[in-house]
Amino acid sequence: MNNVNKLIKKIYSEEVDYKPLWSVTIWDKKFNGVDKKKQNKVISYYYYLASEFEKIEREKGNIAYISTGITDKERYTTSELAKGHISEGEIVCIPWGGTPNVKYFNGKFVTGDNRIATSIDTNILSNKFLYYWLQSKLSIISTFYRGSGIKHPDMKKVLELRIPVPPIEVQNEIVRILDNFTELEAELKAELEARKKQYEYYRDKLLKETNGNKTELHEFLKIKNGCDYKKLNVGKYPVYGTGGIMTYVDEYVYDKPSVLIPRKGSLDKLYYVEVPFWNVDTIFYTEIDEKKANPKYIYYCLENEHLEQYNHAGGIPSLTQKVLNRVKIPLPELEEQQKIVSILDRFDKLCNDISQGLPAEIEARRKQYEYYRDKLLNFKELKVENKE
Repeated sequence: MNNVNKLIKKIYSEEVDYKPLWSVTIWDKKFNGVDKKKQNKVISYYYYLASEFEKIEREKGNIAYISTGITDKERYTTSELAKGHISEGEIVCIPWGGTPNVKYFNGKFVTGDNRIATSIDTNILSNKFLYYWLQSKLSIISTFYRGSGIKHPDMKKVLELRIPVPPIEVQNEIVRILDNFTELEAELKAELEARKKQYEYYRDKLLKETNGNKTELHEFLKIKNGCDYKKLNVGKYPVYGTGGIMTYVDEYVYDKPSVLIPRKGSLDKLYYVEVPFWNVDTIFYTEIDEKKANPKYIYYCLENEHLEQYNHAGGIPSLTQKVLNRVKIPLPELEEQQKIVSILDRFDKLCNDISQGLPAEIEARRKQYEYYRDKLLNFKELKVENKE
């Protein structure tokens, strides 16, 4: 980190010219309210609607798709299916509608409805430097998104942002440093994904090989409905819905270990709770007979069962108590249940514990990256009498 800190000191000690974004970038179209002289040139792209791209999406395609959403999932199509709509180059983009984010790509691609930029002259402004700088300004860019439904950016304000333009050698060194941080985070994410697959493998294997007989849920637990919490006061007890903790109230509905099972919505989002809690009517809670079943073991079994397969609704996915009561899981002796829980707990902590394990390390690396990114991009502005 010594070299990084030396560069930061150098950045803080020198003044750098700032330029309006419109003067150093080319975008994908002419924007309303922007003076024509500020957009002498545009580079047009074909934009795929999400439903349109789904028809040509191929898992093993050779052409990348740049979506508008926030996702790490890589999506592809093929040269044959996207023929006539393939673009190539080094670009930076933000979504035209939805949640603000910044993406970088270099190569052949097709795109969703993004607002796409590229440097006018990469000897003056590096596209990757532009990407990192825009990313550092995402909180400001987010304020430019307006609308009552799907929000869209005010591109006039985006183009008026002033970007520091240090010598290209300095830009390249900053890019190299920030690339190293992002590559390390990507490696940790890949390791986490591998660990999760390993966890799922051992969970499936352990539960498949257990000596327990298949037993219906109603034989060792009761499924209970949730109810409204709005009549309650603010307190210390968590209120669970399908998406997790919603708020905290001063009363609880149950105070023993329980598995919470979504009644509507994301049916694969189960929660294991050991503290007193309240739950709303979109999620069930369970009263488990601990003389027959270890609650954490039940959680792992139901997670492995993929309860979304029992959906009975045509619209919003839904589960009923009647269907759930008939779900069968292997139920060995309590001692064997505990052994399985101990093994799976170790994998679960490594994969999901935000205070330790890989998630904690990824979060630490993310904060370190953001800290140095903001430091490295915080140039003093050169004071000139005539600004563009």
